[in-house]
Amino acid sequence: MTKLHVGVVGVGIGRQHIDAYHALSDQFEVVAVCDLDEAKGKETAEHYQISRLFSDFTEFCHCDDLDVIDLCTPSYLHFSQTKEALAAGKHVICEKPIAGSLQAVDELIALERESGKRVMPIYQYRFGHGVQKLQFLREQGLAEKTYLTTIETLWRRRAPYYSVPWRGKWDTEMGGALLTLAIHAHDILTYVLGPIKRVFARTTTRVNPIETEDCVSASLEMADGSLASLSVTTGSSQEISRHRFCFSGFSAESHTAPYRNTSEPWIFTGDTPEMVEKIDETLKDFAPLPEGFTGQFFRFYEALRHDAASPVTLHDARMSLELITALYSSSRTNQPVELPIGPNHPMYGGWLPSQHAAVSP
Repeated sequence: MTKLHVGVVGVGIGRQHIDAYHALSDQFEVVAVCDLDEAKGKETAEHYQISRLFSDFTEFCHCDDLDVIDLCTPSYLHFSQTKEALAAGKHVICEKPIAGSLQAVDELIALERESGKRVMPIYQYRFGHGVQKLQFLREQGLAEKTYLTTIETLWRRRAPYYSVPWRGKWDTEMGGALLTLAIHAHDILTYVLGPIKRVFARTTTRVNPIETEDCVSASLEMADGSLASLSVTTGSSQEISRHRFCFSGFSAESHTAPYRNTSEPWIFTGDTPEMVEKIDETLKDFAPLPEGFTGQFFRFYEALRHDAASPVTLHDARMSLELITALYSSSRTNQPVELPIGPNHPMYGGWLPSQHAAVSP
């Protein structure tokens, strides 16, 4: 398969995506960028020596030589732009969240199937070597039974962060710390353990004067019978991200660097000396692939080349947004929420407060 020609929309976090594509120059070439802010777009295009710059998304979508459109735009645009890019016959890579409701994700799943193209949501933290080692140990049968998982996303966001006009508002960011910050940490939970059975959550806004939540505490029951707890805040002076999984044979714990904690080092502690030895021997066969955005894009190319499943699918994104839907629903009703969530759930069509004015917070 030849190089894939990529167009990147949005040159904020989009610059990190471009860096990743440049690291995979045998697989990808960024041939165009698009941004409403023409000055920012021009500076990015010049910096990366990209020949074409657009400010009109529809015109951009109809470039004949684009294979992939990579969406790095504000949250509220993702759903409509993904649909437009699919309709133009392009593969789509899209930053989180892919949409603002389970109903919208289900629509995208149907559109993707009809289009014959791929839609890959961005969940780059899955590909950190620490998490990948944990998955490798599980694949080799070392984790027979899960007991408890704890996930902490304790970050700090001050007023300047929310000076960006679309942040902190339900209509444009579509959620707070749950949706735009902790979504990656919580995705690791379902990536490793699979479906969730039941959720109970509390959310509040205490750190900044914004519309959306910035503190969360949640208790989960997984489909496998294990328990999990989630803690989120934007008010931690020391920024920490931490995952800890307790299995019958061993425990796995990440380091705490807030924006790369799925990478090494992770600590795998065997329950017995025999298990310690088995973990050490098993990990000798672990073959690392690229991490982060580079790792996700590398796997995407290989999936297309071999006509295999994408490294992250819309069904994966749906599971992530199903958890978010359940957390918002539970926090507003003060009741546990059962999963899976289907069309009969009050928040299947969205979780924005304006869509549920009758629900007391």
